[in-house]
Order: sequence, then C-alpha cells, then structure tokens
Amino acid sequence: MNTIPVRKYMPFGYKLMLSYSVLIIIPVLLVGYIANSIFVSSIRVQTRSNIQGTLQLMMDNIAYKMEDTQRISDMIYYDDTLSRHLRHYEAGWVSYAATTKYLLPKFRTVLDATDRSLWLSFYLHNDTLPEIYSHYNQADPLMAKNQLFDLYHIKRIVDKDWYKEYPQETYGKTLQWKRIEDDEIYGRISLLRRAVDINLVQIKEIGFARISVRLSDLFESVDFQKIGEGTTIFISDEHDRIVTSSGSPSLQVGDLWKEANAGEQLVIRQALPGLGWDITALVPANLTERDTNKVRLLTLYICLGCFAVFSIAGIFISRFFSKRVKKIVTVLDSFQEGEFHKRILFKGNDEFTRISSALNEMGHNIGSLIREVYMTNLQKKEAELESLQAQINPHFLYNTLSSISRLAKFGEVDKLHQMVLDLAKFYRLSLNDGKNIISIYNELEQAKAYIDIQETKYGERMQVHYDIQTDIFAYDTLKLILQPFLENILEHAWCGDSINIRIIGSLEGQSVVFHIIDDGIGFHPETIKQILGSGDINRVGYGIRNVDKRIKLHYGKEYGVTIASKPGIGSTIRIVIPASRLKEEDGSKNLGSGW
Repeated sequence: MNTIPVRKYMPFGYKLMLSYSVLIIIPVLLVGYIANSIFVSSIRVQTRSNIQGTLQLMMDNIAYKMEDTQRISDMIYYDDTLSRHLRHYEAGWVSYAATTKYLLPKFRTVLDATDRSLWLSFYLHNDTLPEIYSHYNQADPLMAKNQLFDLYHIKRIVDKDWYKEYPQETYGKTLQWKRIEDDEIYGRISLLRRAVDINLVQIKEIGFARISVRLSDLFESVDFQKIGEGTTIFISDEHDRIVTSSGSPSLQVGDLWKEANAGEQLVIRQALPGLGWDITALVPANLTERDTNKVRLLTLYICLGCFAVFSIAGIFISRFFSKRVKKIVTVLDSFQEGEFHKRILFKGNDEFTRISSALNEMGHNIGSLIREVYMTNLQKKEAELESLQAQINPHFLYNTLSSISRLAKFGEVDKLHQMVLDLAKFYRLSLNDGKNIISIYNELEQAKAYIDIQETKYGERMQVHYDIQTDIFAYDTLKLILQPFLENILEHAWCGDSINIRIIGSLEGQSVVFHIIDDGIGFHPETIKQILGSGDINRVGYGIRNVDKRIKLHYGKEYGVTIASKPGIGSTIRIVIPASRLKEEDGSKNLGSGW
C-alpha cells in the first residue's frame, strides 16, 4: 500500500504562541526592572527596620531587668513595717528582735524574689541597729554563689559625693542608676534608692538602698549574632565610653567612641531609657547588599516564571474550550460564596466532563459536610457547656456539714437551724430544675445564701456589702458565676483575722457587669496570667477559669472575667455578661427591696 508522506508543518497554535511570547517579553522585562528597583529599595528599608527592631528587643530585655531590679527595691521602699522598725530607736532587746525577726528575713526575702545575681547594701540612719556583713572570700560580692546583703550605718556614705549629689526625693519616683565606688572596676552598676518615712509632714530619709548588678547580666541580650556576622553592637555611657561590646575585637571596654570611626558602615544608635546610655549597631555595607542581591536574583526568577506562565496561558487562550473554563470558574465562584446547589454538565468523555462530574459531587458533599459540621459543633458546644457546668466544685458542702456538726455538738440550735435553711436554699437555687440559665435575682439570692452560710461560720470576721442596681433583675445569666469567686476569697484571700467583701451589680450599656472586691492578699501578676491562660493551674484559680470559660462558651469571647489585683492590697473581679432578658417572667424584678 502506498502511503502519502505527511508534510511536516508548524501548527497554528504554536505560531500564535510564538507571536504571543514576543509581545509578552517586553512588558515582563519592564515590570521586572521596576519591581526590582522597588524591592531593592524596600529591602534596604526593611533591613534597617529589622535591625532597629532587634535593637528594640535588646532594649526591652534590658528594660525588663532594670524594672525587675526596681521591683526588688519597691519591696523595701513601700514596706511600712520595715519603715516602722527602722525608725524605732530602742537599743538592747528591741533592736536585736527587730534585726533578727524582721530586718534579716525581710532582706533575705527581697533577694529571694528574683533568680538573678544581686548584691544589696542597705545604710541605716538608726544607729541602735547593728551593722551586719556578709562573709565572702571574693573581693566582688557578686562572685559568691548565694545572694548577699550588707547592713551599714549611714555615716559610711554621708561624705561620699555620689550620696551628696543624689536628687531630692519625690515619693515613689526618685531612683538612680549609677556606677559608684568600685562598680566600674568589677563591671557593675547600682540602683540607688532611699528608704523614707511618709508618716511625717515632710518625707524623711530613714535608710538608703544600693542594689548592685553585673553589667554582663544586665546586657546579656546584647549579641551581634542576632543581627548577623560582621556586625558590632556596643553600649556607651554618657561620656561615649564603651561599657560593653559584642562583635568587633577592635572596640574594647573603656574606648572612646566617635561616629567618625564608623567609616562606610551603617550606624544605628538608640538611647537606653533610665540610664542615659546609648546602644549602637555597626552594620557592614556588604550585609545590607547581600539581601538586595538575593532580591535581584529572585526578581529574575519571578520574571522567568511569569514568562513561562504567560506562555502556557497563551496556549490555552488560543483554544476553543475557554468557554468551558469560564463555566467552571462560575461554579467555583458560587461555591466560594457558599452556594453549593449549582451544577455543571458537559457532553463528551474528556477531562472537562470528569471535572464537571467531580465539581457536582464536591458541591453536594461540601453542602452535606457543612450541615453535618454545623450540627456537630452545636452539639459539642452544648456538651462542653454542660461539662463545665458539672465541674463547679461543691466541696464547700463538706465544710458546711462539718460546721453543722460542730454547731450541733455545742448545742447552738439557732445557728444550726439557720445554716441548714441557707444550705437548702443554696442547693435549691443551684439545681434550678436542671436549667443552666437563671434570673440574675436568683443568682444573687444563691450567692447570698452561700454568704449567709459563711457568716454563720465566721461571724464578725467577715463583712459583706452589697451595691446592686435592681434594674438588672430583669435579665438572665448562667448560674453559679458569683459563688466560685466568693468561695475563692474565703479560702485563699485572708490577710489577717478579718476580710471585707463588696459585691456590685450594674447595667453598663448592653451588658450586665458584676464587681467582686476584697481587701485580701491579692494575686501575683503571674498567677493572673496562669488563671486566665490555657496552661495548668492549681486549685486556687480553677473555679475562676471555669466561670470564664463557661461565660465565653455561652455568650462569646467578648464577655468573661478580668482580674485586677495588687498583692497585699486586695483584688477586684470583673464579670461581664450580655443584658439578655428572661424569656419567661418570674417576678424577680419586683423583689429588689432586699437589695
């Protein structure tokens, strides 16, 4: 059989592709050049910004350690008991008792409040108190393994220039970071602060504290490797003398720094607040240009990639099935908008037919899955809410029954009768026929029943004050959102033999806000973070977190619990819920006369 030879030819699609490629090269190159110029300029700005950000992180670390040292000095400055002992001029046993039973434990507690190495020197105006020196073999006390403190009489420093030049006292604000005595020799810096007596008409100095820290500890975060190889970071004092340096060996501690010495290096200099010193970064030009070269190379690759993509797009554009692509995109857009009922159908047996079939099936499956996931999440939310509600700890029942037993043993029938009635009232309101939502009036009644039980137990040792706006009785709430905080106060917040509690309820805009205030021992800031965080906590904060999670789960993340506290002064718990009205009238809004 004779076969007709097939003449080789270039398909029309390829010819169209070649013409399309020629037209696309010029705009791609132009866009690539403009983009490269913009990116190079941007990367230089970004590099400088990143270095400044790194320096800011170092400064934040230094500021944190300075604030930590200031916090240690606050424990001395604001201690009224310490002030009372320092102004008590009685020799003999009184002086000995004040020193051994309060002063020494106090200073040890102050040093134990941080894990950093500190040396505390305290100068006493009260010469009836003895001087006490720590025993160490090193000339530098900070070389010792243990935290050290010394007690001296003020006469040792009254003639020192640094003491004479110390600024006039402004209560709570006057303190000074300065290198004094042998600090410069041993690479230290000291926080200087008075101890004052504010019980007089005029503030009077009764002591002087010096807390010395190592510069290497304070400036531990100063590391050139955080910016890059070849860079140098150093800190200079108010006289432009280098205090510490990381990077270049040519810059040594004690050298005088002048910006003219930087040459072609990029100089970034920022002031360290509270010290009057500067932190400076020297960045070689090749370090900044290294990133710009990467950007140039990346721009080239992007241009080549764009050319390849556009070329492939040209092939498809020349094809007749562009209409099919448009139909598919239309269906996908409808899916993206959440409309999964649209379908597409192509005749034939090619890839587009399979895609249309897959899209139709995917739309059906996604719609079903969305409905299923919605129902599952709804059920999960309800289950979590019920689980959290079930975790409300009723362990005070044991204590109450123990109190009832004790009252029965001693024959205090009236108190026993009242406590049993209050306990019954508390659990009647708590059960609430299995409902999680109750009126705010009933929630307050339940909290009051709990308080009545505790007042029977503690008597005059606890005082509770109510400040409730009766307007909030018309709204509803999750049950047991107040009692856990009252229980936490009575179990963990005692600061002496008595405690005062104030309960405030008010309407603020579209929200109901409760405040529970006490004058107990307060919370440490880290404890508050742990309680309202997601990590493990001890029993002290479990009930608080439980209430916060229940409120957020039921009403949303904009509601919940916040804590404001100062150790030794007290705490304020703020509970915010939406002002949602009761679906069924229970008459509670007419029962506000007792509040």
